[in-house]
Amino acid sequence: MTDTLLPTARDILAALIAFDTTSRNSNLALIAWVEDYLGEHGVASTRVVNADASKANLYATVGPNVAGGVILSGHSDVVPVDGQDWQTNPWTVTEDNGLLHGRGTCDMKGFLALALAAVPLFKSGAKPVHLAFSYDEEIGCLGAPAMIAEMAAKLPKPALAIIGEPTMMKVITGHKGITVHEVEVLGHEAHSSLTHLGLSANMVAVELMHDLAELARGLWENADAASPFIPPHATLTIGKMEGGTAANILARRAHFVFDLRCPPGVDPEAILAPFKAKIVALDAEMKQAFPKAGVTITQMSNAPPMAPADSQEAEAFVRRLTGDNGPAGVVSYAAEAGQFQQAGFATVICGPGSIEQAHQPNEYLAVEQFERGADFMERLAEALA
Repeated sequence: MTDTLLPTARDILAALIAFDTTSRNSNLALIAWVEDYLGEHGVASTRVVNADASKANLYATVGPNVAGGVILSGHSDVVPVDGQDWQTNPWTVTEDNGLLHGRGTCDMKGFLALALAAVPLFKSGAKPVHLAFSYDEEIGCLGAPAMIAEMAAKLPKPALAIIGEPTMMKVITGHKGITVHEVEVLGHEAHSSLTHLGLSANMVAVELMHDLAELARGLWENADAASPFIPPHATLTIGKMEGGTAANILARRAHFVFDLRCPPGVDPEAILAPFKAKIVALDAEMKQAFPKAGVTITQMSNAPPMAPADSQEAEAFVRRLTGDNGPAGVVSYAAEAGQFQQAGFATVICGPGSIEQAHQPNEYLAVEQFERGADFMERLAEALA
C-alpha cells in the first residue's frame, strides 16, 4: 500500500514546500491549499486565526466524530533561509542521493504531507484521525494554544496526540519548555567624553547580559546528574542584541532577547526572579537621573515542557506502530507537545527525520525516513479500522 501512498505524499510535500511560510510571513496560502485538498476528500476543516487574521491554525476530523481518535499535529511555519548557504532552491523539493532537500522537508512539512496523503485511508476508520496544523511554532509555540483549547472543548475525547517533530521515528515522551524574554534599555544620549551628562544604554545592557551569563553558568554548575536531558540542566542563551548609533555617542537605546529552556519540574519564574528584581531596581535608579530612561523586560513566549509521567498508554500505542523497542527518549528542544499535554491530552512526539537537520542550510529529509513515515500512517489507519 505504501507504493500508493508515497507518490501522493511526495506530490503533497512539493506543494507544501513551495509555500514560503517563514514565521514572519502569512501561512494562509498553505492553509487554503490544505482546505481545498481536504474538501476534495469530503473532509470539513476549521480555521483558528490570529488577532489580525493574517495567520491561521487548521484542524479537521477525518472519519467518524467519535471519542478515542488520534491527533496528528504539526506546525506549518519554517525558519528563515536568510544568510544560509543553500545549494538548491529551498522552496523546491530536490532529491539527491536519497535525500529530499528543501526548507521544511524535515521540520516538519514531511510529516504534514504524510498525514494528508493518508486521509483516504483514515476516512474508513472506526476511530477518527484529527489533523491539527499550527502557525508560529518556530517563534515560541504561539499559534497552537488557541487551536488546542478549541479542540479540547469541541471534539469527542481523543485517545492521544502525536506531534510529528523529527525524531527518526523514535518515540519521545518528554521535552524542555521554553520562555523567551526581550529586555529594552533606554539611556540618555551625550558625547562619549561627557559621561556625567548622559547614560549609556549599552553599558547597562552589558551589565545585565553579564548577569544572565553568570546565571547560565550557575545552571550548568548545579546540573542534576540524574536528568535524562542533554544537556541535563536548564539552559539560558542570549540570541539577539543590538544598541547604539556611533562609537562617540552614549547609546540611547539597547535591547537583547534571551531564551530559557527548562526541564519538567524546573520553574523558569523562580530562576529569573532575582534578575527581574534587579531590573525593577535599576529602572527606578535610572529614572531618578533621567526620567525617560529605564529598563523593561517583556515575556514574548512561554511554552510548557512535556513530562513523561502520564503518557504510558500513548507511548505503548505508538511503539506498536513504529516497532520501536528502545528506551523512551526525551529532547532538549521545545515543542507544542507540552501544550497538548497541558490541555489534558496524552501526548508523544514521533516523526520522520533528524532534528539535527532542522534549521540547517540544505535541510533534508532522508527518503528512507519518508518511507518509514508512510508505513507508520498505514499502520495507524489499520489500528483505527
